[in-house]
Amino acid sequence: MKNLILVIISLSLLFLSFTLTAQADEIATLRDATAISEQEKPNAIPKIVNTDILQARNYPMQPPLIPHKIRNYQIDLEVNKCLSCHSRSRTQDSQAPMVSVTHFMDRDGNFLAEVSPRRYFCNQCHVPQADIMPLVGNTFKDMHTLMKERVNDMRMP
Repeated sequence: MKNLILVIISLSLLFLSFTLTAQADEIATLRDATAISEQEKPNAIPKIVNTDILQARNYPMQPPLIPHKIRNYQIDLEVNKCLSCHSRSRTQDSQAPMVSVTHFMDRDGNFLAEVSPRRYFCNQCHVPQADIMPLVGNTFKDMHTLMKERVNDMRMP
């Protein structure tokens, strides 16, 4: 009986390996048709939008986008370069918007004197924008657009 089970398992594994080999050519990868021994030339690094103009948000509670370059900004346990302009005490001089009051709350909703440790690493949520075309099509519509369309649809007979 044990020998029969071993034969069945061996045949199953053999069949599975043939099936996987046949399907290997059909699997899409990030390398596309490039052989593993070859290296394609990478795309150029896109330019970051550096206008310092506040970007519109697409949905409620979306973290604001960063409208300037942040390359070489130090953000670690010792230093947060963002707060040199966006902290409460620096916004008057820098004319940058102050970080949201929610960044001064701990997980229990208590207000703190300084930015909460859970909100200290800005680029977990906030990102700069690159000047590139979208990689995939996008049909996203913000809530205001959807509501306008709905009102217009209701008006039409």
